[in-house]
Amino acid sequence: MNVDVVLPCLDEAAALPWVLERIPAGWRAVVVDNGSTDGSDRIARELGAYVVRERRRGFGAACHAGLLAAEAEYVCFCDCDASLDPGLLTGLVRRVAGGECDLVLGRRRPRARGAWPLHARAGNAALSWMLRGRTGLRLHDLGPMRAARRTDLLALDLTDRRSGYPLQMVVRAADAGLRVCETDVPYLPRTGKSKVTGTWRGTWHAVRDMRAVLAEKPRVPTAGGAR
Repeated sequence: MNVDVVLPCLDEAAALPWVLERIPAGWRAVVVDNGSTDGSDRIARELGAYVVRERRRGFGAACHAGLLAAEAEYVCFCDCDASLDPGLLTGLVRRVAGGECDLVLGRRRPRARGAWPLHARAGNAALSWMLRGRTGLRLHDLGPMRAARRTDLLALDLTDRRSGYPLQMVVRAADAGLRVCETDVPYLPRTGKSKVTGTWRGTWHAVRDMRAVLAEKPRVPTAGGAR
């Protein structure tokens, strides 16, 4: 399959070797460096990844820069902190390629104590509940591992460049009539410190960004946007 894997990266030098060696054979790793100071961009290049630099700080800014740089039919997203195994993306892409879903999310299942802090899980549960009220989607997790066709993602015209980007992708996909589903994936303790949900304060800021996304008015599906 023709697949690009977008990996937003901010000071992930310690995790990059583990992550990149698990990219499925024949797939392209697109590492989006978002201002690293630990040599992450150099390490990624040395390990064979295609590196994009996004100077505007923000998780959404990095993810979208990767989407715009992607060229493959299918695009995947995955954190670059070794908490998720990119090798598992093959299962997500198969569900899209097989016509079962249009956007597949990995539902995180912690495999070690401390892999998913209580404050992060609480924030995620609250957002999942609010998402259900906004779209009717019965999802349990808004995790960073996901897969879809590149053309479908570009048609969503995503605008959030902060923590709300993953949620906006799901909300606009639902508004466009795309089929959104999830599949269980093991969640491991991350390498290094979280830049977003490592603290209650960081989690609150992320939830605030996402609440703004949920307040958006439903978008009218574009022609050919739904399957």
